[in-house]
Amino acid sequence: MQIIRFADLKAEPWRNGGGVTREIARHGSEDGGWDWRVSIADVAKAGDFSPFPGMERVLTVIEGELLVLTVDGAEHAMEKYRPFRFDGGAAAGAKLPTGDIRDLNVIARRDAFKGYTSIIELSKKRAHPVFQGQLGVLLQGQAKAGESGAEPLELGRYDAVVGSDADSPEILGRGFLAVVSIDPVTARG
Repeated sequence: MQIIRFADLKAEPWRNGGGVTREIARHGSEDGGWDWRVSIADVAKAGDFSPFPGMERVLTVIEGELLVLTVDGAEHAMEKYRPFRFDGGAAAGAKLPTGDIRDLNVIARRDAFKGYTSIIELSKKRAHPVFQGQLGVLLQGQAKAGESGAEPLELGRYDAVVGSDADSPEILGRGFLAVVSIDPVTARG
């Protein structure tokens, strides 16, 4: 079982200086960039988002009350734990009417991968499995992750559990978990 500890992630400044991002996971591309990336960003001031042409984004506010996201001139009030999908190459900017926020970003190269974010409430009685192609990110509460026959490990806030089909890790606890899925897009023909 692989756990990515949030405390071990390095904060990288945005290209436009409007915040910092901590990268949880990425899949490299042939051009030396990446085909998909999952990260947590701290937004400390209003301003423009960095564009990602050819990409699709799913943004979820995970800390703070409200982000007003403008995408190609249309405003979207983004409340906590409500994922929102938009074109990564679109002109996008943020207003912070209630103060700083933290968000979970899933960015995937269009026509190659499709990213999804689901927010679930954890249970102490029924474990939630994390499968291959998924990450489980503890957003709030207390939880443990384990595999069959192994002692479960305590998760800290924003720690991520990497999924596996061989022996799928399971998460038990109280609180909220973001389940990020990255699916390859199959060619139609």
